[in-house]
Amino acid sequence: MESHCTSPVASGLLKESSLMTASHDALVHAADGFRRIFGSAPTVIAAAPGRVNLIGEHTDYNDGFVFPAAIDLSIRVAARPRSDATLAAHASMFGATAQASLDALVPVREPGWMNYVAGTAAMLLAHGIRLRGTDLFIQGDIPVGAGLSSSAALEVATALALLSIADAALSPVDIALACQKAEHAFAGVHCGVMDQFISVLGKRDHALFVDCRSLSYELVPIPAGVRLVVCDTNVKRALTSSAYNERRADCAAGVAALSKHLPGITALRDISPEQLDRYGSSLPPNVRRRCRHVVTENARVQRSVAALRANDLSEFGKLMYQSHLSLKNDYEVSCPELDTIVDICAEEDEVFGARMTGAGFGGCAVCLVSAAHAERVAERLRTEYPVKTGRQPTVYVSTVEDGASVHPFRI
Repeated sequence: MESHCTSPVASGLLKESSLMTASHDALVHAADGFRRIFGSAPTVIAAAPGRVNLIGEHTDYNDGFVFPAAIDLSIRVAARPRSDATLAAHASMFGATAQASLDALVPVREPGWMNYVAGTAAMLLAHGIRLRGTDLFIQGDIPVGAGLSSSAALEVATALALLSIADAALSPVDIALACQKAEHAFAGVHCGVMDQFISVLGKRDHALFVDCRSLSYELVPIPAGVRLVVCDTNVKRALTSSAYNERRADCAAGVAALSKHLPGITALRDISPEQLDRYGSSLPPNVRRRCRHVVTENARVQRSVAALRANDLSEFGKLMYQSHLSLKNDYEVSCPELDTIVDICAEEDEVFGARMTGAGFGGCAVCLVSAAHAERVAERLRTEYPVKTGRQPTVYVSTVEDGASVHPFRI
């Protein structure tokens, strides 16, 4: 895989790039919100998309492979420099304003969303970027807690806005890594790098195959005539209070135990399915199940990339269903609502595949479906899901969109 990118971020032309991830109306709305809160127009607006992971769940923090795509929901950050060293941020989705000093950036308990802003700034400072005090207005349509990476989109959009205000630039990979570190250090979520990578590097009508160890990546075209139907269970979960970090610890325990039989391994990425079959009996049952998911999921990702390159959507879909079953039975991060969505989709001939996407414990499922039937599948989910679960879903029909970008405010 090559490490290259055609995103506006890659060229460093942050102040001149066209904004692909938000509509003109959304930009106007963000600018109007900035004026309402701060009393003047912003000088720059940045946007970063949410994502679905087509396949490759809970593999990124195990040095494995992932295959996400950017969607047409985004976080927008309108910004303007200040004369002091203060970051003043207003998050419209929470109706709240918070401040932090660039001279003393530390995690805070409330409001939690400010940790993503302050943490991103702290990591940019650690890169040697001379940031300026900035007013920031945050707005978006990515549902919070749905597994569509609203946090990564907020980090990336904030990073691009702050870099533009500072008249500075970082490489796409450095931006993604800085945002990942912000989530680790300030939000307390030990996430992998997938979410930040796709938010920065996504490309319209392409999925992004990422090797999370080498950080190499490749854009793989998605065949024409398909859509993503994303169904939010509206079962909310907070990653820091969920079993996410427990699963990560289980994986580390598996590597430590298996290294006695396989010297030199450092992550589950290094273990083949055959090796796990041979030595897995030495693991506690729950740790073995966690390891089995990750090891087989890495193999599924590589097979799915080959299927997409061959335009074999049938094979790709089968791998999506297998992934969901593994997440349900071995990693135990699904829930009855996610399973219901996948079961409904599996009954549709025009659905190629479906699976949960994101960390799990609630959130969203993604369905790969022919464009001509996407709205019908979406309507079936809206109708049948409430009957079977007692909950109302939120269903999106999405195209695959470009990654993050930023431009000066000239509307």
